[in-house]
Amino acid sequence: MSQTSESSETHYDVAVIGGGPGGYAAALTGASAGLNVALVEMDKVGGTCLHRGCIPAKELLEAASRYRTIKESSEFGVNVSEPILDFSVTQERKAKVVDQLFKGLSGVLKNRKVTVIAGRARLIGKNSVEIAHLDGGPTIITADSIVLASGSSPRTIPGFELDNKFIMTSDEVLAMESLPPKVAVIGGGAIGCEFASMLNDLSCEVTILEVAPRLIPGCDADVAVALERSFKKRGISVKTGVSVSHHIPKDDETTVHYGDNQELSVNAIVVSVGRKPLSEDLVSDSVGVEIDERGFVKVDHLMRTTVSGVWAIGDLVNTPQLAHVGFAEARVAISDILGEKAAGVDYGKVPWCIYTHPEVAFVGLTEEGAKEKGIDVIVKKDPFGGNSRARIIGDTEGLVKVVALKNADGSAGKILGVHMIGPWVTEMLGSGYFAINWEATVEEVASLIQPHPTLSESFGETIIALTGRGLHVE
Repeated sequence: MSQTSESSETHYDVAVIGGGPGGYAAALTGASAGLNVALVEMDKVGGTCLHRGCIPAKELLEAASRYRTIKESSEFGVNVSEPILDFSVTQERKAKVVDQLFKGLSGVLKNRKVTVIAGRARLIGKNSVEIAHLDGGPTIITADSIVLASGSSPRTIPGFELDNKFIMTSDEVLAMESLPPKVAVIGGGAIGCEFASMLNDLSCEVTILEVAPRLIPGCDADVAVALERSFKKRGISVKTGVSVSHHIPKDDETTVHYGDNQELSVNAIVVSVGRKPLSEDLVSDSVGVEIDERGFVKVDHLMRTTVSGVWAIGDLVNTPQLAHVGFAEARVAISDILGEKAAGVDYGKVPWCIYTHPEVAFVGLTEEGAKEKGIDVIVKKDPFGGNSRARIIGDTEGLVKVVALKNADGSAGKILGVHMIGPWVTEMLGSGYFAINWEATVEEVASLIQPHPTLSESFGETIIALTGRGLHVE
């Protein structure tokens, strides 16, 4: 599809390969600084996040939330008949939201005078990009600086390759025309849990198969346990510590073989085992950009590759595959290109949000992570059951957990980690993120006022409790 109009120029200050969150953020940041920028994208600007990831997934999760809320409304005295889901309308709304955001982004790029070129790009020299146009033959553009931001695609596993019938990755789930009655989700990470939560809310029978001992590997143990407990309460079958081997199709079902000779018959299988970088044929071998055995481009803390004048960002590098990390890395790369003093991204303090029901959000060290590093900590937890706003909205599952440094005198000092599961915690994480990244202490944050009644009080109350003078939290 055509993007914005191409310039007649073939030399630019910066050429960006890939128009996803990292790529378009680099283009917009560079253009704002007065650089002449070309952005090459083989599909649509916005990338996976906008078209096949974050945005459409959260749109479907919101539809699931509305459906669930209506079914549970009698608790508030709002009696309605059993809701009927028209999934075609759900998909139409999703497409409308995505299209509106795509048009808005295209307009911003045009207003910033970014030259957007439709085509598949390949770096053939440290300053030269060959473009195979979607509507014609190849051309070459040159640039003083190159930013690689080609993104990623879903991984599959042996025995579960795409078959256009039973096996789906995130791409196919988001494009479904109808809902399968029974689904197996292979992978209990963030994306797998989001899909399991969404499909369950929309009345599908869901089973999660996860090889790790618990859901969301890397998440705080208390939060992961709380999520699994909530999922099971809602009827989602969670099987951890199991691996899958193959599946055998028959008619409209297929049987998944997993664990110790166990079987599960389903109508669809969602493979959610991570994403792989799109680095194949991205860079000519003669350029010298180093790529590791998994396909990730090697970079330093300023996103510089092993070739001077070439940077790489986003899912293409081995950092958290999050849109907001791509945004941050884009800013680092452009600052470095401009010769400014740039600080690299602190990946240990990146905010994580998972839009399951209940939601999960966290930043900083887990309790286990702190202990592994030999850091003496004090931990405080506050269940949402005691939060007045949570009671009002009828959503009391979950907790707030704060990990703080233990001072020599035994008191709680600097805040090291904030981990939450519960209603709208993805919107509450900002306070924890600022506290950790500004290296705030428990005493400093405890002196701040949280409005009442709000869900965010749970964060404030947990911090106050760490001072030893808690109000509603022991």
